[in-house]
Amino acid sequence: MDLKVSAHKFWQKMQALLRTARIKFSLTKLMHRLGFKKLDIYIIKKFLTTYIFLILIVITIAIIFDYNEKIDKITSSHATWSQIIFDYYANFVPYFSNLFSPLFVFIAVIFFTTKLSGNSEIIAMKAAGMSFNRILRPYMFSATLIAVVTFLLGAYVIPRGNVERVNFENHYIKNRDITAIDNIQMQVDTGVIAYISHFDNQRKSGYGFSLDKFVGKKLVEHLTAQTIQYDTLAEKRYSWTLRMYQSRILKGNKEQISTGEKIDTVIMMEPQDFFYIKNQQETMTVPELRTFVEKQTMRGAAGVSMFEVELHKRFAMPFAAFILTLIGLTLSVEKRKNGMGTSIGIGVALSFSYILFQTISASFAINAGWPPMLSAWIPNIIFMGIAFYLYKKTPQ
Repeated sequence: MDLKVSAHKFWQKMQALLRTARIKFSLTKLMHRLGFKKLDIYIIKKFLTTYIFLILIVITIAIIFDYNEKIDKITSSHATWSQIIFDYYANFVPYFSNLFSPLFVFIAVIFFTTKLSGNSEIIAMKAAGMSFNRILRPYMFSATLIAVVTFLLGAYVIPRGNVERVNFENHYIKNRDITAIDNIQMQVDTGVIAYISHFDNQRKSGYGFSLDKFVGKKLVEHLTAQTIQYDTLAEKRYSWTLRMYQSRILKGNKEQISTGEKIDTVIMMEPQDFFYIKNQQETMTVPELRTFVEKQTMRGAAGVSMFEVELHKRFAMPFAAFILTLIGLTLSVEKRKNGMGTSIGIGVALSFSYILFQTISASFAINAGWPPMLSAWIPNIIFMGIAFYLYKKTPQ
């Protein structure tokens, strides 16, 4: 029996190795078909392996520091090890890897390009007749791969995992579980205002409900109910049950009044619309962010700029791979007397400056009324100018 199990495991490993070999072969074949030479493939492999290696090192250090910082709160909250590992850290790793991807790209380019320059490999390329633009080609191909993967992960995959991570942080670390809210007022449709005196999120029910419908500035319908219950089992969204209700329809000087014990109705709101969870924008995919921004803008809700900034950042972040790759290459392509230290120092300073600009510009959008799109893209605009200046200064 043990021999059968061992043979089965061995066969699974062999299949995995064969699949990996086929993938590598197909990628190499694809790059050859795209016109890449052996030297291009060599640079691409150096770029991507250095990028992945840096992610592994930095994220490992980040996990150690994060756990040491939060160990007291985690242990006192009685969270299980499976929750800590799978709900928090399994989602912590991809989130922060993607968040600091521009930093990893920049340092990776400077690190291995400076090494190539130090070994006179860049000099040999130029001696063989390769221009700076020709050397740049495999770098930009690698940046394209990273940008595409970064966008897809940040737009559709990582937000799903962030739901578990944010819920874990709010429940076990920050103790910010909100189960009830008072005095809810929002515009649920054009000219339709809903009000709930108190709502319990655990029971999905509230009391003191009213719904006013206006045409222009004129009230045409007023609906009240003692209690309101969200129907979680209904096939359609926005299904609510009102109890002890009264409806008043106003037509000129006349009004039509109807009452009842229970009525099922559709109101364009959900319990999740009443509660704001810290870092909630990180738990939404791009389509969900778009829908949320449109809905909250229509309702006239506050705090929408935070979600708009996050939406634009999802598109702005991948472009940083191209900009920082170009800056990194221009800084490290020339052989320096001081070696790798100067290039890496300048690279780290610039990459942290990029992250700092992102944070500051986002704060201006949220707190000072800057346009969210400008706030998300201004770091790219500034660093594109730096990249263009360094590109022009670099010998071609």
